[in-house]
Parts: sequence; C-alpha cells; structure tokens
Amino acid sequence: MILDKFRLDGKVAVVTGAARGLGQGMALGLAEAGADIVLVDLLDLTDSRSRVEALGRRCTAVTADLSHEESMARIVSAAQSSMGSIDILVNNAGIIRRQPLLEFSEKNWDDVLQINLRALFFLSQAAAQVMVKQGRGGRIINVASMLSFQGGILVPSYTAAKSAVMGLTRALANELAPHNITANAIAPGYMATDNTAALQADPVRSKAILERIPANRWGTPEDLQGVAVFLASNAAAYVNGYTIAVDGGWLAR
Repeated sequence: MILDKFRLDGKVAVVTGAARGLGQGMALGLAEAGADIVLVDLLDLTDSRSRVEALGRRCTAVTADLSHEESMARIVSAAQSSMGSIDILVNNAGIIRRQPLLEFSEKNWDDVLQINLRALFFLSQAAAQVMVKQGRGGRIINVASMLSFQGGILVPSYTAAKSAVMGLTRALANELAPHNITANAIAPGYMATDNTAALQADPVRSKAILERIPANRWGTPEDLQGVAVFLASNAAAYVNGYTIAVDGGWLAR
C-alpha cells in the first residue's frame, strides 16, 4: 500500500529549533507518522516533549546552543545514547536580524551565518557520519526560506544564509546519495511564528503580504507537517537535492 511508504515506524528523527513554531510542528508531524524524536533547542522543551510523548513516541530533549561548535557532537551523542540511532535530521533552527544594509553590523552577520548555515552544515556532517556507519541510509531535511529565492530587505545575512542552504542541500545530496542518504529542503513562505510577529502586527505590511499570497492567509506549523513526513519517508526515496516551497502560492505570483 502506498500509504505504508509514508510511515516512519522505528525511525529516529532529530529536530532542531523544536521548542515552538515550525520545529515543534514538524516534530509532532514526524511523531504522528511513527518516528521517535530527539528535540533540540536552547529554549525550554517541556511542552514539545510532553506533546510528542502524548502521541506514544519515545522522546529525548537536548538543550543546546548551536552557536557553540561542541554542540554538534553532543547532540549526535545524546541521540545515539538515548535512541540508539539517527535516521532523520531536520535542520530547522534559525535566527534573523533586521537592519538596513548600509548599517548592518558584523555581529548581526556572524550570528545569523553561524546558526543558519555553519551549524546546519556541521550537524549534517556529524549526523551523516552516523548514518553511513549504520548502513541503512537516512534523510536530511533543511529549512530554507522564500529568501533562498529572493533578496528581501533589511535581512542581508539571513538572505545569504538561506540562499546558501539551498545550494548546500544540493551539495549534500550529491555526496551522500551513494550512501542512500537524501538531502532536501523545505522553503516556508510567510508563516505565523515569532520570527514574523512584527510583520503580522504591522497592518500595512501584513495587508501587502496577504494580498500577494493566493491562499490569502499566513502559513502555520501544521502546513509543514505533510512535506516533512514525505521527505523523511520511503515515499520520497528518489527525491534528492530539491527545495520545496510551502508558501501558499507566494512564488507563483
């Protein structure tokens, strides 16, 4: 049955930035599909953990600061010791800094590139090393952005990082394919999360955004669950190196 290919029973998924918002939504979707979950965040993971466990899944919470290089090895080690394996990695953690380009600080540049790109690569590398040793393949799912396709305003470091995520996803796909590991990305559109709170609260900007989205609404964490489960599952075994936009039709306009 085709629906069986979407099941994730017996799989272990590591999800970063899982305390709330998109990360929490994807973690819950993967858990509903059968995966056990390793939650990673610097914020309190109590709510996410209780919601995963309520679905009958095993769950481990790892408090980690991805701005610290040693966090990557610690996350992987915690996943292996608590769950015994890593089959799926969702690189969702990310930050954004808004400042005019002519005034953009070195700190705002470095902080965003560290979390959104450098940590993503080295955690992918560490997880892939485990997947290769396990010998049964795996899935890496990166969270890109509409700004992987567009330039944006006031967010040069975020645009640079998210554009690089789309390219890096292709590079990961090329080198990891011989090990039966796929790498794909999800590019959310305008989602109702803490990152966009200021935009949602601005009646002029919010109206302009909604007028361009054919679906005429902000996205929700639940809108990412289906594509996350798909990319993590055997149903997507031949999908590799691709970035899927989940944007209500924003890019189609």
